[in-house]
Amino acid sequence: MKLATFFAPGADAPQAGEVRGDAVVAFADKTTVLDRLTSGDRTAASGTEYSLADVRLLAPVPRPRAIFGVGLNYAAHAKETGKELPAAPIIFMKLPSSAAPPNDDLAIPAVIRRLDYEGELAVVMGPGGTVAGYAVADDVSARDLQKREPQWTRAKGFDNSCPYGPWITTADEVDDPHALRLRTWVNGDLRQDSSTADLIFGVPEIVAFLLETITLEPGDLILTGTPSGVGTGQTPPQFLTSGDTIRIEIDGLGAIEHRIA
Repeated sequence: MKLATFFAPGADAPQAGEVRGDAVVAFADKTTVLDRLTSGDRTAASGTEYSLADVRLLAPVPRPRAIFGVGLNYAAHAKETGKELPAAPIIFMKLPSSAAPPNDDLAIPAVIRRLDYEGELAVVMGPGGTVAGYAVADDVSARDLQKREPQWTRAKGFDNSCPYGPWITTADEVDDPHALRLRTWVNGDLRQDSSTADLIFGVPEIVAFLLETITLEPGDLILTGTPSGVGTGQTPPQFLTSGDTIRIEIDGLGAIEHRIA
């Protein structure tokens, strides 16, 4: 099942539903995506059907309780940054206000001068520390702040720094999260083309590592890291500017596309 949150044409409030092909069917009981993640209910939606082309997709869980990131979790990305492979997952956090719709323009704080993209597989948690599903995410990063500040809160957790979606594909539809092709384009130029097979720490390892100290709740996001090909790794580095369009696609999970405002 693919779980989405969206604005229907002319609607003044968002609703949730199930994506089927080129359409989204609203949940007639008005449950939210978070409700479905919490309950584990996979009953087919039976409400009004809309064409995906006619709705505005929102972040599936518009304001997640917690967003965790994993640094240097692809072997090739660690190599391009000149870093040694980590012995354990490097965890940082983004704020709930980081979450943004998958396809909207991104308003970026003016203090940031070296803006970068990071296409990532996002894990979406269910109850009891289980993995409920997966999505596509962009861990938008401020490289200038990241370089000069020892803590990454401002560099990684600023407003609108985590567009994700376009929906949540439930875990039962993903045979192997470690065998997914991930690609990122900037203005049509392919920058990242990798596979989650290159992950240093897989999904079970990351989840278990977090659970050692943290209670994970339904709707929590874990961004599993980015492959090689980020802007700061280009020669010379190529950072994002106003008007640039980023498209990130993961096989079987869909694509997100957003423009820097």
